[in-house]
Amino acid sequence: MEAMRRWRAGWGYPTTLLCIYGLFSTVKPLEPFIIPYLTGPDKNLTTEQVNNQIFPVWTYSYLSVLVPVFLLTDWLRYKPVVVFQCVSLFTTTAMLLWMQGVAAMQAMQFFYGVVTACEVAYFSYIYSVIDLEKYRKATSYCRSVQLLGYTVGAVLGQLLVSFHLMSYSNILVFTLVLTAIALATSCLLPMPQSSMFFHRRHTGKTKVTEDTRRHICGAVDATDQTSTSKIPQEEIGGRNEKGEECGGPDDNAEEGRDGRMPVTKDHEDSARAEGCFQVLCWLWRDFLQCYSSRQLLYWSVWWALATCGYNQTVNYVQVLWEHVQPSQNFSIYNGGVEAVSSLFGAAAAYGVGFTTVNWEHWGELALGGFSGLGASALFLMTFIQNIWACYIGYVIFKCLYMMLITIAMFQIAADLSMERYALVFGANNFGALALQTIITSIVVDKGGFGLAIIPQFTIYASYFSFIAIIFSLRGVFTMWRLQRSNTDSTPPDKKTSSPDPDICLEHSF
Repeated sequence: MEAMRRWRAGWGYPTTLLCIYGLFSTVKPLEPFIIPYLTGPDKNLTTEQVNNQIFPVWTYSYLSVLVPVFLLTDWLRYKPVVVFQCVSLFTTTAMLLWMQGVAAMQAMQFFYGVVTACEVAYFSYIYSVIDLEKYRKATSYCRSVQLLGYTVGAVLGQLLVSFHLMSYSNILVFTLVLTAIALATSCLLPMPQSSMFFHRRHTGKTKVTEDTRRHICGAVDATDQTSTSKIPQEEIGGRNEKGEECGGPDDNAEEGRDGRMPVTKDHEDSARAEGCFQVLCWLWRDFLQCYSSRQLLYWSVWWALATCGYNQTVNYVQVLWEHVQPSQNFSIYNGGVEAVSSLFGAAAAYGVGFTTVNWEHWGELALGGFSGLGASALFLMTFIQNIWACYIGYVIFKCLYMMLITIAMFQIAADLSMERYALVFGANNFGALALQTIITSIVVDKGGFGLAIIPQFTIYASYFSFIAIIFSLRGVFTMWRLQRSNTDSTPPDKKTSSPDPDICLEHSF
């Protein structure tokens, strides 16, 4: 009994519950076959209705609720939003099973947009109940379980459809049972006593800040405090090796970071007392200072642009597959393709951690080059009217995106504290979603051009080609600047000699 109490009081209990919740909420066997289900005899909708009237609602609802959900998640301390996410998922599945017509499916897509927006609560919850030293391990467990859930759902759906073990309706009933298990698990989660912004834990915040200071102040001193540091010196805090002060948000300073608003070591208490407005002001100042780093800004721009294109591709790829090879005339393998692409994408992302490439130097060229390969895969899917070419192109495209987004996440998060990590990642995803909403309203929505699926994917492929050109040119310019800086820093008597392989190239920004 004592061991059980210690386990429940430690990090293992909430992590186990989160993993169970993540597994059962992500096993969705029908998801790879949603287009055949909606356009088949069960719902009897046309491909144009699904493509131009139903699917765009998800994008609009996701954008409309993302910011309110983000703030409510922190204010309500995560657990209520996790429970609400599961309730919305149950509602989505039930509407998909029992309701008919375009309007009903549009309402279903709205609730699914709420489910997606509430995803922020899942990983934010970990931070509030688990100590910092266990956070990375717990996060890796939860992400791995989610990946396992998506993969199991895709494989299970493929087996059930290929061997005619269940109808689409029975698969949805099975999904409702899994969602009910996830809902019961979410209710067992312990209620956090703190949150990242509104209900801040002073000791935890101090620990994060001190760890960040020790890491970054040394980096600033090593690079001679040039403009290449990802965080401005006045935001780092602590002392560097020269004994010079690095002011920070928790220092008991007389002036704040903007020179007008006072920021004391009791910032957490004042934020709680002054409510939402004070928190928003603090978030805005942090937002401006984070994006004052050019390096972070470039990676964030690629993140927003590429994530927008990736979401559009993944959302509408089944419509393309249905166009190339109607499911009534072909034994479709959508589930198997989703499972393979997820596993290969995870392997590509995992392999990035073992590379020794200096991404600060070569990253922009990599973003441009691999984005170009992704554009080629999309052109292959669009113009070669063969379902197997579409499947292969999709696997290649998804693997490339997973690899690049992992590099971008690592580069952006390297020198950020936990609060800024959440802020920057949330801002990047919001930018991607805002751009995606514009593209959806113009290209896809019936109120815009309402293009068919082939012109849509032609635009998506051209969009990634544009990203590839921009970042390839930027990467070439960066390498030229680095080479020029290296040449200028070489002593005159050594400029004619062969280059020293141990020369450390400085940042050019």
